[in-house]
Amino acid sequence: MRPPKTRPGDTIALVAPAGPVPADLVEKAVPVLRGWGVEVSVGECVRAVRDGYLSASDEARAAEFTRAWLDPGVTCVLAARGGYGSQRMLDLVDWAALRAAGPKMFAGSSDVTALHRAVNVHLGLETLFSPLPATTLFDAVAAEHLRLSLFEPDEVRTIASPTASPLLLPGTATGTLIGGNLALLTSGLGTPEQGSARDAIVLLEDVTEPAYRIDRMVTQLLRSGWLDGVQGVVLGSWKACGDPETIRGLMLDRLGPLGVPVVWDFGFGHVPASPTIPLGARATLDADRGTLRILP
Repeated sequence: MRPPKTRPGDTIALVAPAGPVPADLVEKAVPVLRGWGVEVSVGECVRAVRDGYLSASDEARAAEFTRAWLDPGVTCVLAARGGYGSQRMLDLVDWAALRAAGPKMFAGSSDVTALHRAVNVHLGLETLFSPLPATTLFDAVAAEHLRLSLFEPDEVRTIASPTASPLLLPGTATGTLIGGNLALLTSGLGTPEQGSARDAIVLLEDVTEPAYRIDRMVTQLLRSGWLDGVQGVVLGSWKACGDPETIRGLMLDRLGPLGVPVVWDFGFGHVPASPTIPLGARATLDADRGTLRILP
């Protein structure tokens, strides 16, 4: 189910379901969001000052997310940044209450991949794998594509990448868009939210992972059967993961035997100008043209 569009006068709730959020980047992002003609509600965990790798306790992060979702004025819950911690709060969220509150959009990326899967599965909603506003990667291009995805989704039904190329097989594939951050997908195997990639087009990206760890994670997705029946794969950024050609060769070796279109360097994830991609939507991947066309 596709949540309603965001409209001027609505409220976007900024939450911190994972790591601490740099205060200066929050202050920089909020005016950008308000410039879209919406109110911005900033959660307590977003502004929390805390040592360590979590923005707040698991209970506090789950409560912030829940309050934002249950607020009738909020049409989009937007993660401020990733880091680590989204998985830890999933079992503390009252998904039945969120379901009863009705549909709204959830957006974010990186560690927030775990919450995307949870919202997709528990609430049956599409979500947006989007740039995170309280990061240095939330540039003008990334912000505008997120704005269009929220307010005018019909304007961004075709997502094109000028850098994309077929990894092995050309052609097209159609399926439901799932995936996101490779490390989070791998660590989610065996959990209630993970499901499988059967009949899907899978997005994969990561950051600061050496080649052998990427190999290990992709191999685990393969050996677990999670990729059985996949229709296509879209590879995003591999920032600070070593030599790009090494990663490309690794993906060719591991994913080539799937026999489906695999696109290299689609340009989403931990890079500037990253597009927003709707998870849970049906789409057609054209490996030759480097496009994703979101279906009605």
